[in-house]
Amino acid sequence: MAIRQIRYNGDPILRKVSREVTEINDRIKTLMEDMIETMYENEGVGLAAVQVGVLRRVVVIDIGQGPIKLINPEIIEEEGENIDVEGCLSIPNRSGTVKRPERVKVKYLDEFGEEKVIEGTGFLAKALCHEIDHLEGILFIDKIIEEIIPEEDED
Repeated sequence: MAIRQIRYNGDPILRKVSREVTEINDRIKTLMEDMIETMYENEGVGLAAVQVGVLRRVVVIDIGQGPIKLINPEIIEEEGENIDVEGCLSIPNRSGTVKRPERVKVKYLDEFGEEKVIEGTGFLAKALCHEIDHLEGILFIDKIIEEIIPEEDED
């Protein structure tokens, strides 16, 4: 496993649409393990492959309950509304409020190629939507309602 270089806002790859994974091989499995290690190293809760320069529809998420690996994730159902603060490893030192569904249902393939469905509410729903947006070249700053300006450090 290896820590990969995160791509930052301004890198044109972040605005590209990721391609579907047609074969789950050792390269995809290694990519997912590297993404998990990179996410933990950078204290993130989610990471899309495009954020490490790989245009494949692969996402990893860990909201504190262990890593979830999603290949070709697709939102098949959403419900409600939740406005909450978001940030992004590719856009350091910026955060703001974003409107997301309160609940989502996502269809995906696991690392063994089995089709699964995950249902997420609240924080997990937000993370799923945020990472799936990355696969479409969409960043949270595109959806920001109100930017949160950090207070200057007091001396």
